[in-house]
Amino acid sequence: MHSFSLTIMSSESKLEDQTTAVPVETVNQPKERPYSVYSRKEKWFIVSLVSLAGMFSPFTANIYFPAIPTLASAFHKSIEMINLTVTVYMILQGLSPMVFGSLADYHGRRPVFIMCLCVLSLSCVGLALVPTSAYWLLMLLRCVQATGSASTIALGAGVIGDIAVPAERGGFFGFYSLGPMLGPALGPVIGGALAQWSWRSIFWFLCIATGLGCIVMILFLPETLRQMVGDGSIVPGRFHRPLIPIIARRLSKTPSDYPKPPNQKYKNPLLLFRNLDIVMLLVFNGIVYSVYYAVTASISSLFADIYPFLNDTTIGLCYLAIGFGTAIGSVVTGKLLDWDFQRMKKIYISPQEKSESGELADDFPVEKARLRLMPYYMIVLVAAGMGYGWCLEKKVHIAVPLILQFIIGALSISVMNPTQSLILDLVPGQGSSVTACNNIVRCLMGAVAVSVIDLILNRLGPGFTYVLLNGIIVVFMPLLYLVMKLGPIYRRKREAAAHS
Repeated sequence: MHSFSLTIMSSESKLEDQTTAVPVETVNQPKERPYSVYSRKEKWFIVSLVSLAGMFSPFTANIYFPAIPTLASAFHKSIEMINLTVTVYMILQGLSPMVFGSLADYHGRRPVFIMCLCVLSLSCVGLALVPTSAYWLLMLLRCVQATGSASTIALGAGVIGDIAVPAERGGFFGFYSLGPMLGPALGPVIGGALAQWSWRSIFWFLCIATGLGCIVMILFLPETLRQMVGDGSIVPGRFHRPLIPIIARRLSKTPSDYPKPPNQKYKNPLLLFRNLDIVMLLVFNGIVYSVYYAVTASISSLFADIYPFLNDTTIGLCYLAIGFGTAIGSVVTGKLLDWDFQRMKKIYISPQEKSESGELADDFPVEKARLRLMPYYMIVLVAAGMGYGWCLEKKVHIAVPLILQFIIGALSISVMNPTQSLILDLVPGQGSSVTACNNIVRCLMGAVAVSVIDLILNRLGPGFTYVLLNGIIVVFMPLLYLVMKLGPIYRRKREAAAHS
């Protein structure tokens, strides 16, 4: 009997060991973390903040356009001389993000955002007070203004890369682009109204607006750089925390178990130009941007000549068509981009392979997922662009070119947003730097387009000018197919080099 009871006790002990072994193994099994601790509403809040800041770069550039004749008269300079201030603005707009973008990838997004908006606001004070006898000072302060405003777009793209997985970046990037694309729509309208009062009022308005934007960033924007805050749960230093921690208050109550990220080494953003797939994307994006900017830069002169019943204010209103086209196209394209990306994931990734972190497998064709719909957009964009030129050539009713402007704006951003989302996917951790590279390529190309567009229009007329510009887009379209074909090869080589 005693032996029997020992046997039962031994069996129960073994059974207990077996039943407890499974839960212990399950508990010890590491659970994959989500990519970011922020909820979807919190992500939208952050994207809204950076979109507001990103609006100031194109807004500052475009609010200046209607005042060019007034400035030429005030400074006793030719229109061409005042246009030089636009050209140097665009050059600095392309170069400065190379510095501030890499700083943001190394020292954090929040302090660089605040610094840029502070520089922009102070430069506007100088421009509002510049004496009309000092043309050189106008040129210099426009360079400083561009330095402060331009980098906000690159910084915002870096923030999206910090908080959003690839599958949701399209929607966030589409909404984020709403701010930078509303700038060209609202800028000329406000600038035209203010220019009739005083050209100095334009810069006082910008000073107040950017100053308020800087205060909003100081009060609400959290730090998102993953090398500093990880998935968002690591509490950074005091200067990297918002004064009113709407999001950070919740996160700071619980200690983070996120592994401390390694110290980030400085990476020269110019080295990204060694990647052929990225260079092809940047060149194609720059071509489309140049044609888009050639359209916007020539609106005032073309419409004033072809439709003489327009004045400065109504010409400014004509910019609303292409501006709202880009705004609506940005939101719609973002939704389509996320939908198509999810569709591709269902095809290439089984439910068992899906992860909480949102990271994609090496063999997932992210290039195809981003660029697959682009040829369809390109066909409509090129057709609308050529039609726009010939409508102006034949001096048709003003409603027709305005409708075509809307289509050009919507389709241009539908082409640029997927390429910008893709370059974020290709170099994780360097979102601001690679966007700065994108900025320098497209702004320098845009500066060339602005400097020669009047010469081409005078020589060829609007019809053949826009046939030529859109024909250049068609010539460079094969770059998209090369990226879809060769991109995965270069991407795997970069990943292998990073882990070696």
